[in-house]
Amino acid sequence: MKRFAPLIAAAGAIATSLPLLSAVPAAAAPAAAPEYSHQKPAWVRCSPDLPATYECATVKVPLDYRRPEGRTLDIAISRIKSANPTKRHGVLLLNPGGPGGSGLDLPLMADEAMPKDVRDGYDLIGFDPRGVGASSPVTCGLNDAEQQFDRAYRPETFAADVAWSRTVADKCREKSGSVLPYITTRNTARDMDSIRAALGERKISYLGYSYGTYLGAVYTQLFPSRTDRFVLDSGVDPGRVWRGMIQVWATEAEPAFARWTRWTAEHAGEFGLGDSPKAVSDTFWALVAHADQDPIVFGGQKITGDDIRAARALFFYPSQAAPLVKALKDAADGKPTASAVPDLKQFTQSARIAQGAKSTTAASAFAADPAPDNGTAVFWSVLCGDTGAWPKYAEQYERDAVKDKARYPLYGDFASNIKPCAFWDRPVESATPMRTKANVLTVQNEWDSQTPLASGRDMHRALKGSRMVLAMGGEGHGVYLADPASCANAPVDSYLTTGRLPAEDVTCQTPPAAAERRAPLTSPVPDRFPAGAARF
Repeated sequence: MKRFAPLIAAAGAIATSLPLLSAVPAAAAPAAAPEYSHQKPAWVRCSPDLPATYECATVKVPLDYRRPEGRTLDIAISRIKSANPTKRHGVLLLNPGGPGGSGLDLPLMADEAMPKDVRDGYDLIGFDPRGVGASSPVTCGLNDAEQQFDRAYRPETFAADVAWSRTVADKCREKSGSVLPYITTRNTARDMDSIRAALGERKISYLGYSYGTYLGAVYTQLFPSRTDRFVLDSGVDPGRVWRGMIQVWATEAEPAFARWTRWTAEHAGEFGLGDSPKAVSDTFWALVAHADQDPIVFGGQKITGDDIRAARALFFYPSQAAPLVKALKDAADGKPTASAVPDLKQFTQSARIAQGAKSTTAASAFAADPAPDNGTAVFWSVLCGDTGAWPKYAEQYERDAVKDKARYPLYGDFASNIKPCAFWDRPVESATPMRTKANVLTVQNEWDSQTPLASGRDMHRALKGSRMVLAMGGEGHGVYLADPASCANAPVDSYLTTGRLPAEDVTCQTPPAAAERRAPLTSPVPDRFPAGAARF
């Protein structure tokens, strides 16, 4: 599975409410477009270098479901059919997360990783969501610096942060202003139903990770009668979309950091960072202060205190964070560092978003070569276009950043600082309320950095009728198929095989050895089934 890692490892002073995109009425679109329900995909082999069973096709969908006779988009889909038609239950759509993650390659990964009795039940269906990869890809024309949004709040740099936010919004309007209002979760859910219709299926089953959980949840609300077996792995809280989901990175990094200090103190003989949690914490914050005053030369880069704090996700992996912090301290003290230490900046959120969303294995079936900022363009389109709850004035972002830097010192100011959504036009539609019962299975690791436990629990509460499988001790973003030793795999296998939800929520214990060998966020769901260019 490691050969697929590059795909996934890829996922002014006052802000006024300037319109980003051309104004459109906030009227609800219809659930689906009947005009597109009779398509027959023309399947072809995705690549001569890959199995002939891995097929690709394209379906057309309307840009705006309220105007199905207007402009269309191409949605790239892929499949590997069940090898056992007598046991086939239906189709299983797959989404890796994002927003902005390519999903065309997921059938290859799932085909290898799934147990045979589960695998036989489904045709595995991958797709690039609208605007992503090979599906009419969008761009904002952003350079590398403009894609970075891990911005610490400092009074002297806040005007530059506002200017960056405005620039991103303006460039998105100039490059793709006629399309971006429709790159939303609700429209992608409608596209999933268009895929269902094109495949001739009455219902779909679904496995979605991270942002894909929210996409799946929205589908259950728009199309409850067409929702079959849905697994929502590493849950996005529907009540937090989307500023709240960035802010939860800050609130939940604090208990993870406290856990890291305890673990590191217990291993004081190995790392020498302190023999009590307080001593470890003091060592860390002294290192941050040192790097703020005198950046640390580390791995060929100059590392500031803000760079260290921006890597807040690392602290969800104590056995990975401790050696890196030790290496940073050694470098600050002028001592030689271990040769095999990772690049600290790869653990920041911006670094993973900026890696884009291009599928590598279906290249011969689709001519699309998305722009380098494709993943980032989709990310902001969805986050800003799904909800109108973003503040429109810079003063509020500044107040929040100051407050949250004090309350959540690791990442609070990063999370609450100004974002391009401050300059986005109001959405075409409102966010989707979770009112309809959804008999789905939610899955969660206890120590997940991108969709933390609080978020996963709130998704479960929001979806009435759902059941939750919680892997206590589980580390990392993504659970099912990500680690063959996870205690969550068996309940998910059973649900996908039988369609029966557990009688009650399941809480199990992942073996400590399994949790500790999980790689950090260089591959958000490592080794077997990477689940998206882990934004959410």
